[in-house]
Parts: sequence; C-alpha cells; structure tokens
Amino acid sequence: MKVSTILAVLIFTTMSCQTPQHTSDLPSGLTISSALHGPTPDGDAMLYTLANQHGTRILISTYGGIITQLWTSDRMGKMADIVLGFDSLKSYQDKHPYFGALIGRYANRIAKGSFNLDEATYQLPINNGQNALHGGRSGFDKKLWKAETRQSNDQVSLILRRRSSHLEEGYPGNLDVVATYTLDSDNQLTITYEAVTDQPTIINLTNHCYYNLKGAGQGDILDHEVSIAADSITEIDDSLIPTGRYLPIEGTAFDFMESRRIGESIDDTTNNQVRFGGGYDHNFVLREREDSLALAATVYEPTSGRTLQVLTTEPGLQFYCGNFLDGSLVGKGGLRYQKRFGFCLETQHFPDSPNQPNFPSTRLDPGDAYASTTVYRFGVR
Repeated sequence: MKVSTILAVLIFTTMSCQTPQHTSDLPSGLTISSALHGPTPDGDAMLYTLANQHGTRILISTYGGIITQLWTSDRMGKMADIVLGFDSLKSYQDKHPYFGALIGRYANRIAKGSFNLDEATYQLPINNGQNALHGGRSGFDKKLWKAETRQSNDQVSLILRRRSSHLEEGYPGNLDVVATYTLDSDNQLTITYEAVTDQPTIINLTNHCYYNLKGAGQGDILDHEVSIAADSITEIDDSLIPTGRYLPIEGTAFDFMESRRIGESIDDTTNNQVRFGGGYDHNFVLREREDSLALAATVYEPTSGRTLQVLTTEPGLQFYCGNFLDGSLVGKGGLRYQKRFGFCLETQHFPDSPNQPNFPSTRLDPGDAYASTTVYRFGVR
C-alpha cells in the first residue's frame, strides 16, 4: 500500500459544560482536561477536552475515538455545537450511524464482506444489506482506546492507541493503531492515524462526524453551499457497491466543481446514481494534486456565516448527506435528527478497493507503515 497521510485540521471556537477531573495548563493558555464519560464492558471511558486561549474546544471520548462536541462561532460571535451526537455514552454504545466516530479497520463498504489477499479468502461480518460496512458489527467505533496526553508551549495532544487482534471482525494480522488529536494555539486540530501490521492486511481509516454548520439539530443541511475538487465519482450499483467505473460528473447532479447548494439536485431521480444512493452517498475521486496535502472540499452556511474547508492526502472523499436519518434518533438536548440533518465528508481510500484492482490499494504489509492525515478548517464569512 502506498503510504499516505491523513492530517486533519479543525479551526473553530468551542465551549462545554463538562466538569474536568484533571486539567493541565500551559503559559500559552492551552489546556487538556479529562472527565469520566461512563462505563463500558472493557472499563471506564474518559472524555477529553482540548482547548486553547481563544476558547477553541473539542471533546473526544476514549470510547470509539468519538468527537462528541465541536463548538464554533458564527459571524456574530454566537457559539454552536456543529456535530451531531448524543448527550450520554449509553446512546453511543447503542446502534447509531457512526456519529463522530473513528472508523476502522476498513471505512466504507466491502462487497458481500469478502476479499482475497495472497490467495486466502477472508469473510467479514455482513452488517449493511449484503455488504460489510465501516469495520463490522464491532469496529473501531465500538472499542475502548488507551489514552495518553502530550503537551508543549504551542500544542496539546490526545493520543489513542489499541491493538486490533488477528481476525478481529475477520481482518487478518495483528494491527497496532495510533490516532492522535492535536490542538494548537492557532486554532488547528490535527488528527493523524498510524498503523503497522505483522502480516498482510487491508486498512482504511477516517473520522465520521456529521456536520451541520447551523448547529446540531437545527434543521436540514440543504442550504449549505459545497464545492468538491473532483471531476468524477466511483459509480455504484443499487447496493451502493462500486462497479469499478469512474463516472465524469460535469453537468450532472454530482457536479460540485463550482460551489452550489446541497439541495439543488439531491433529489434528481432522473439520475440513477442519485436514486441508488437516496441522494448523495458517493465517493468523489479527488483530482491529482502536486502537493501531498491539498484542498478537497469547501462548505459555506449562509445563515450563520460558518465555513468549513477539508484538505487531505487521501484519493477519495465520501460525501454523505444523512439520507438514512429518519427522526428515530434523539440527539443532544432531546432534538430528533431528521433526514438530511447532517453531512459527512469522509476522507479515505475508495469503497471495496480490495475487490477493485484498478482502485488505489488499501493493502498494508509488515515492515510498511500506514499514516493518514486530513485537515478540516473552520471559519466564518
């Protein structure tokens, strides 16, 4: 597998009602604090808050590496939590659509949960129709991670580690994974993923935040304006599995080469791809880039003025618009999350890559290192 990096940068201002059990302060005003999030079968989960002198805060649980809150300012200075999620750990432990989670071992879908590697066939749990999705029934989003902290004068970091054992959820090899969340004094949150294995395996990691730049639960995201640096998508069939073909998107419902409203063509049922996905739930093939890190997408919400930029070294961006939310989930503050109340921009390798030889490889061999870096930049306009 070609070693890539996901560097994730989030620029925002946040606040929280959590009472920290431990706080470490630096002269720069950066802090990292921890509080009990709740019990799990594997031990107590902790909730860490990374903050800086500008009031920027992000809350991350050691259960599933979940970003539970992300507060940012609008153009008038009003704060809002802009990621969907729950008020309690128990709700994250129940079935939910991966709100805020660290996804692995394999983000996205694998056809019929099966793939071949070095003449061996591996069968994964089927948890999405006839396919495997986001690492299985008990993927990285359902695991308790070991935590440590690191700090310097200009940044604070939460480091999450765990070993995914050989054949956990059907995947070969003992995989040692490190996910690091770093906040600095310039309002940047960097998330890096690293992994090594003791035998050939596949890997594809991402974060699965659902964003609503108006605020979590504050209506749908159809008026958000989006541009994506892609000329094509990977075509899918009616089970949302890639056919192996790249589809040009210019002039279609998927043409986000110039900024436009999400809702403009999301229900264009004359387009088979829109019908298959129930809207947007597709992998955009990002343009070839000279630099290792380049702009992948930009989002603007006109009411609040909030903006989001996504930069990545990954070849793909899964753009999903909450098509399967149906009001059955009660989120933060007792608000129900209806259809299209959030959007995801999941930087990753392509769905079903192990079964698609013309897609970028997701193979990881002993002696090689997986590293992935994605950048989310939050601001106002």
